[in-house]
Amino acid sequence: FIYFYRKGKTPRRPPPKKPSSNQTDPVGVYCRVRPLGAEDEECCIEVISSTTIQMHTPEGFKTNRNGEYKETQYSFKKVFGVSVSQMELFEHVAKPLVDDLIHGKNGLLFTYGVTGSGKTFTMTGSPGQGGLLPRSLDMIFNSIGPYQAKRYVFKTDEKNGMEIQTEVDALLERQRRDNNFSVPKTPSTRLKADPEIADMIKPEEASKLDGVDDDSSYSIFVSYVEIYNNYIYDLLEETQEDAIKPKPPQSKILREDQNHIMYVAGCLEVEVKSAEEAFQVFWRGQKKRKVANTRLNRESSRSHSVFIIKLAQAPLDADGDNVLQDKNQISVSQLCLVDLAGSERTGRTGAEGTRIREAGNINQSLLNLRTCIEILRENQMCGTNKMVPYRDSKITHLFKNYFDGEGKVRMVVCVNPKTDDYEETLLVMRFAEMTQEVEVARPVDRPICGFTPGRRHRNQAFKDELSRRLEERGGPIDPDMPAAANPLILSLPSLPSCELTDPHDDITLPRLIEALKNRQRVKQMISFGILFFLLEQNGKLLEKDRIIQGNKAEIERLEKKSKMQEHKIDILQKTTKIFEDDKRSLQHELGTREQRLQRELSEKRRMEQRLHGVISDTQFKWEKECERRVNALQLEMQNKLWVKDEKLKQLKAIVTESKTPGRPEPPPQHSQDPRLQRGEVIKTRGGGQAVQFTDIETLKQELTTRKSSEGMSASGDGALTDVETRCSVAVEMRAGSNMGPGYEHHAVTKRRKP
Repeated sequence: FIYFYRKGKTPRRPPPKKPSSNQTDPVGVYCRVRPLGAEDEECCIEVISSTTIQMHTPEGFKTNRNGEYKETQYSFKKVFGVSVSQMELFEHVAKPLVDDLIHGKNGLLFTYGVTGSGKTFTMTGSPGQGGLLPRSLDMIFNSIGPYQAKRYVFKTDEKNGMEIQTEVDALLERQRRDNNFSVPKTPSTRLKADPEIADMIKPEEASKLDGVDDDSSYSIFVSYVEIYNNYIYDLLEETQEDAIKPKPPQSKILREDQNHIMYVAGCLEVEVKSAEEAFQVFWRGQKKRKVANTRLNRESSRSHSVFIIKLAQAPLDADGDNVLQDKNQISVSQLCLVDLAGSERTGRTGAEGTRIREAGNINQSLLNLRTCIEILRENQMCGTNKMVPYRDSKITHLFKNYFDGEGKVRMVVCVNPKTDDYEETLLVMRFAEMTQEVEVARPVDRPICGFTPGRRHRNQAFKDELSRRLEERGGPIDPDMPAAANPLILSLPSLPSCELTDPHDDITLPRLIEALKNRQRVKQMISFGILFFLLEQNGKLLEKDRIIQGNKAEIERLEKKSKMQEHKIDILQKTTKIFEDDKRSLQHELGTREQRLQRELSEKRRMEQRLHGVISDTQFKWEKECERRVNALQLEMQNKLWVKDEKLKQLKAIVTESKTPGRPEPPPQHSQDPRLQRGEVIKTRGGGQAVQFTDIETLKQELTTRKSSEGMSASGDGALTDVETRCSVAVEMRAGSNMGPGYEHHAVTKRRKP
């Protein structure tokens, strides 16, 4: 009665066409009002009815442009006041989505609001007051618990699809994965429930869905991602912790599967078998989520978190015993629970540095969500065909299929009634009012398998009846008896008829006695066989026990060695960290000194260049000055030489005139005066030679003495005076011609000077 199926290659099916559904449903928008704190007094929100709230303008905002007082009312599908319980909220908002999930339909539920309005509490809750997420998990496992498949019967194909394998293959994979652990799992090493999430749901508040298809087998997979600064990170991904060089988490990318549905590629999907295990997985990722302390919220979410519950189901075979090995019969549905980060103003939160960047990305993604909703509403109401910018943000790109008709969409708007949030709450209300006008196509029911319903119950009834008949024929079968003895017990000879019709019947009783003796011999043989089998198995168990003890001793030795090595590694890591710190400090100091040295070298080169420039300028100036002085001295010497030449010519003329008849010759002794012979013969500019006297004044005195001693007449004195005057004028004119046109006046002035 055990059927084995050989796993064959499943043919690739073409992407199914989206079913055309003319029925649409509006986006369900709910409103939840958070209770006021003890320090808050004035309230700006009033719940008028179960579907309407009214916004009261605070004192500082009571006048608009016309100077009038204005109050606004907003309607929702349902309004939950401050006294509503988590259970009541779940019954109206999330329970219908869980019902659709089990029946093969998708759903999207997200919380929206200003920072500090209670979105995370609505989604997660607290101990004793579980939110929408833990209650959804509890309802799912309460409904499908008896019909869950064994672990690894359903398997993800890394492309947003599911594969199915036999129970034998699933058992082999379980053994293979269990053997990959270096330390065997023991009950003492199992993780205990976190006290922060213990008893999230009270037993009396448990929910269960009736009418679950018991002819199908189910399996739940969960994944948890966050969208931080418009990058997607897997919160369930296990990373290697490196104390020296920690690696940042790797962002994931969005892809489209063969059914044109968006999914996060490379995201870890964990198969869970209970609500506690699923919520433990969620809480493990929740601790990695980006949160920060701001002025408005002690634990403000800095990212959008997305928890995806994926339900895989497949029908049982015709016998109702095993899962049908047909990939085309697998139905996959998912429920996305999204906790959006709250919009905020940096002026109120006091954000700085990284917090400003985070707030900017949060506000930008929420603005893009609003833009997509506005364009969807305009296309539906006005008949336009504008392109919806889903790709501008990761949060809208991931959920574009839901707005295109892949499942129901519901939103819980969380508001804080305090007056400080009035302006932000007003924008949230307008967005919620606009979102309610967007229509989403209603998903259709999945096709029902063609097998006869009730297969699981009939198979179980058949097994029970078989066990009853076996007990009637051969007695109750010991469940601890080896399986090989069961056929021997069933092969016992049947008893003959025991009915006695005649008191002298000597055949029936001996035949019955013989049959009983045969059965006794068979039972003794079976007993001996079983005893021998048990002894053999006992020996094998003892051998296995010895091997296990040896393995335990080896494991203990290796554990001690591992702990010692871990201790050494820890010491080496700390030492390495110290060396790395010293290395970084020394490198920093070396870099600082190199920079200082480079600055000094640059300053030295600039000083050298400046000094070379000063030296060059000074040398050029002195060369010019020396050249000017040399030229001036040369000119002065040339002028002096010319004056002497002129005077010499005049003297020659005087001497020549003195030798003419009628004039007495000077005494010969005066010509021998050594003072008259002071002169040098030099070349003139005209090419001739001239005598340069070194003492003109002595010559003048000598001439004057000679004239007075000879008793020259007045005409003679006049002639001498005239010669001196002509020499002086000629000298001055010659100097003026060499020195320039402006020198003539100076020469004349000098000549006339007494």
